Amino acid sequence: MQSKLYEKWKRVSVKPGVYLMKNSDGNVIYVGKALNLKKRMASYFSRSAQTDKKTGVLVDRISKFETIVTESEKEALILESNLIKRFRPRYNVILKDGKRYPSICINVDSPYPFLSIVRKIENNNSLYFGPYSSSGAVSQTIKLINRTFKLRKCKTRELKKKARPCLNYQMNVCLAPCCHDVPRKTYHKMVKEVVLFLNGKTPDLIKQKKKEMMHFADQREYEKAVLLRDKIFALEKTLEKQVIVSTDFKDRDVIAIAESPELSILTLIIVRGGYLIGTNHFKIPITMASREEKIETFIRQYYGKNRFVPKEIFVPDPVENIKMIEEGLKEIKGEKVSIVSPKRGNKAKLLKMALMNAEKELSDQITSQNSRNELLLRLQHKLKLERALNRIECFDNSNISGMSPVAGMVVFSNGLPDKSSYRKFKIKSVCGPDDYASMKEVLERRFKKEKEAQPDPDLLIVDGGKGQLGIAMSVLKELGIENKFALIGIAKKDVLKGEKEDKVYQPGRANPVNINRNEDILLFLQKVRDEAHRFAISFHRKQRKKNLLKSELDDIPGIGPKRKKTLLTHFKSVHKIRTAEVADLAVLPGINEKAAFTVLKYLNKTAAK
Repeated sequence: MQSKLYEKWKRVSVKPGVYLMKNSDGNVIYVGKALNLKKRMASYFSRSAQTDKKTGVLVDRISKFETIVTESEKEALILESNLIKRFRPRYNVILKDGKRYPSICINVDSPYPFLSIVRKIENNNSLYFGPYSSSGAVSQTIKLINRTFKLRKCKTRELKKKARPCLNYQMNVCLAPCCHDVPRKTYHKMVKEVVLFLNGKTPDLIKQKKKEMMHFADQREYEKAVLLRDKIFALEKTLEKQVIVSTDFKDRDVIAIAESPELSILTLIIVRGGYLIGTNHFKIPITMASREEKIETFIRQYYGKNRFVPKEIFVPDPVENIKMIEEGLKEIKGEKVSIVSPKRGNKAKLLKMALMNAEKELSDQITSQNSRNELLLRLQHKLKLERALNRIECFDNSNISGMSPVAGMVVFSNGLPDKSSYRKFKIKSVCGPDDYASMKEVLERRFKKEKEAQPDPDLLIVDGGKGQLGIAMSVLKELGIENKFALIGIAKKDVLKGEKEDKVYQPGRANPVNINRNEDILLFLQKVRDEAHRFAISFHRKQRKKNLLKSELDDIPGIGPKRKKTLLTHFKSVHKIRTAEVADLAVLPGINEKAAFTVLKYLNKTAAK
């Protein structure tokens, strides 16, 4: 196979373009671009050029490849980006910061904007700040803003008028635009101050507030001056915690990367006005991309329309398509952006600091993974299994007195939650609160219908004791897969019987598995079970809420969500709509005479049944 690929490579064009690597199943596993396709692909198929062992292992998984020639390198860059979004190849760098890390969002389009924590950056006109390294870090930032600035705390996109203000107004941490006539100019001035603070411009903000304070003092408006003094004290206290890392007081991001055969960590140090305001780490799994390609891809994916772009970005090595990337960043920022690789002086020290942080994070990640691998190995030995526990699946049911019954499946890959593989199930064949029947249905659907789409687990866990374990065993036996993977049930302790810990059951054993001396193993199994429980309950709550919001209007042809909302907002109930006249409905926005007639005809027909 490799000789055929080598012969095909020799016929590849020397023009710019994109190449797609495919495995034996025909799936795209890597997409790359090049100014010279043949020269770039030499690192994969030319025996003399292939020096990296990791690349050699990955190349062995390539069964065929395709090339697409483009007119220019810029076209290749755009095409590569589109193909990666389309195929999401396994060995490409695909940044996942949007869902993984929390950011702060300000909906500036609103007349009275507010702060919210989001994990997905939308392509809209809102401003986004972050991502932050943890939920705790972002919560602490918002807490500080709420103490210092008086933005509204209610999270409704449209500001709803209230008869009286909430406790936040009484505590003097909100202007209460929901009750009082707060000038938009005054409110938006405060929003601009928050934006300055979040962009790391705290020194500029302090200077601005000091001028305002002196102005009010000169005008003998001492109460306003005192309020500004307190705000300045709070901002200066925040500034004391920040570290000056450059004396030219410029905005810049510093990127470094630490690599191992299994994992790369890209570290981003955020410097605003010379102050270090944050450090974020991005995990990059095994990939075919080179070190320079990882950094280039990160820059292209990270800096979007709604992300703050500094004037300078420091990188350890020159980026191949530097001019095109700088042009793209210039379009976003509206002014020149430079990507540089400083080799000496204070700027080089910033890169060195970023590299030290990246290496430490990589070491911590590897240590954590080794610890998880060791725990999984001990669990395997404790359960006397031959197969390594790379993939663990756990199922749990949720319902209230048989209402809105659902189930959740969670997946742990190499000891960590793999949320992209989680599955939700609506129970279809069970009436009433029957957990055994629900578990039977879910397992049959998982291993009958989804067998092709999902790989088999190495260990299947059901939440429950011997009863649920027995149901799972019977389902697997009916499907003829009882010996394909291991199965256990985990049951909660019975305090009334004096039990001190949860119990783990295996098929063919009357008594629970003895895990007394391996508390960390039991804690891990409980963690998996609790995650399945949380996932199932959250899905159940959504379904129950959805069912409660259903009404007779849902089944009327031509009455969508907007018309339904208009009718219920005006009439308050379906009963009042039913007793109204066609003319009463037709005067509402979006409801014409035909729609009004349809609604009343349907409601009166259902009432007569």
